[in-house]
Amino acid sequence: MADLFDSDQPTHAPTAPLAERLRPKTLDEVIGQQQVLGSEAPLGVMLAAGSLGSLILWGPPGVGKTTIARLLADATDRHFVQISAIFSGVPELRKVFDTAKMHWKAGRGTLLFVDEIHRFNKAQQDSFLPHMEDGTILLVGATTENPSFELNAAVLSRAQVLVLERLSLTDLELLAQRAEQALGAALPLKGPAREALLEMADGDGRALLNLIEQVVAWDIDRPLDTEGLSTRLMRRAAVYDKSGDEHYNLISALHKSVRGSDPDAALYWFARMLNGGEDPRYLARRMVRMAVEDIGLADPQAQAVCLQAWETYERLGSPEGELALSQAVIYLALAPKSNANYVAYKAAVRAAKTSGSAPPPKHILNAPTGLMKDQGYGAGYAYDHDAEDGFSGQNYFPEDMERPTFYDPPERGFERELRKRVDYFEKLRAKRSQDRSG
Repeated sequence: MADLFDSDQPTHAPTAPLAERLRPKTLDEVIGQQQVLGSEAPLGVMLAAGSLGSLILWGPPGVGKTTIARLLADATDRHFVQISAIFSGVPELRKVFDTAKMHWKAGRGTLLFVDEIHRFNKAQQDSFLPHMEDGTILLVGATTENPSFELNAAVLSRAQVLVLERLSLTDLELLAQRAEQALGAALPLKGPAREALLEMADGDGRALLNLIEQVVAWDIDRPLDTEGLSTRLMRRAAVYDKSGDEHYNLISALHKSVRGSDPDAALYWFARMLNGGEDPRYLARRMVRMAVEDIGLADPQAQAVCLQAWETYERLGSPEGELALSQAVIYLALAPKSNANYVAYKAAVRAAKTSGSAPPPKHILNAPTGLMKDQGYGAGYAYDHDAEDGFSGQNYFPEDMERPTFYDPPERGFERELRKRVDYFEKLRAKRSQDRSG
């Protein structure tokens, strides 16, 4: 009886999809991913040493995760089993492990390929552990999500994570040439249209081969230009998971582009997120954070600009409201940068945690009762408006606490003026202290 999970006998019938017919038969035929497959790369070294261990293949769709797993089984003479975490549960896993034990007793190991492994819950992931440890299975998991967020520490400790990258345009062109050889015909596209087709695939080899299948099926008598191609094919939607790794990658890129004072890059990542379906309100909220964290008092107007842009979006809605947000992105990118407030606040929080319950000095405490006056509350308080220059220079920290410095404004933007004020009051404070001691 055939094994329900046995994929050792792939079919490559002429009617199979092009992506299946072109699936590499050896690791040397895999396009791209030399950072893991090269002779000095992790998989190359493991195979050369004959010591292949469990792996987690992390990368976007269509970059060869399934193909590499299948070829690793061939290269190490292991029984190949493929399951999907989307469709498999505990009963299916139990059958897989039982079958793997039978193969193990017969003298042949099993490479278990788990697609979308991050979809398994903790208990399901834990079920792999004893079978990984006793050698019943060699686990190769595939995921499009960050393994450090989605996989158990126990699984990660027993497997090496390999990062697969989206295919470059050069890789995709090589794949297109292989497709043309397999089909026995050149793509009916002019040069720019061919480049546009590669870009439509967005780094996904499987998507490119599916697009090529559509193109070669057209009944046309002359090569198409870019316009002719775009009228017949829709550009593939960019990969963007609003709750996943790509979301955090792109907001990080936007934030760092603003911090790096690059309005063009900031606008690009802003547009990428909107095109991916990101909620503009989320972007508005993050932009306010950028204004506070990375610009601060170097340009006090930056925060107001962001809040006004947010309010404008709420009043106009989409798509007009996005223009107000993009205007704020440009303003933030070109504003002078300072994290002095951010640094000062963090330092003050640390000091507050370490100074315990030290009370304020008594001279700055109110004394609403006679008892409190008798205890010295308010005694010696100097009213700053009565002092020379409107500054008393008194100590406002706990009496036993050495005076710290938290806020150190840089010589940028409006904080140049604040720097002058800080220095001015510091000089007056030193003078008042000298007067009191003299």
